[in-house]
Amino acid sequence: MKDKTIKELAVELTIQTTAVCDGIKGRSVFVNQLLRSCSSIGANSFEAKYAQSKADFINKLEIALKECYETQYWLEILYKINSIDGTTYKELNDKCGTIRRKLISSITTVKSKL
Repeated sequence: MKDKTIKELAVELTIQTTAVCDGIKGRSVFVNQLLRSCSSIGANSFEAKYAQSKADFINKLEIALKECYETQYWLEILYKINSIDGTTYKELNDKCGTIRRKLISSITTVKSKL
């Protein structure tokens, strides 16, 4: 089986997170923050594909990486306040971790070629 791209994983994460958030009531501040950061991972990594330079490419991926960390933060908050269960938290957090590692690898590779 071929490894999924950052974009494919980010789309899956956004779809899964959106479905989970649809079922969370009374936590709109946290849910909105999570949806913004989560969807920004994919948007920035996709935008990097059309970067104007290597520096721009790196910048877009670094923004996606920051958003990935933020997504993990909001997932943890929702888990700790019992708005999402442990299985859901682990699945989403693990996918976020996979994306994070791929982003770090991509950024490191491009920086080493500068």
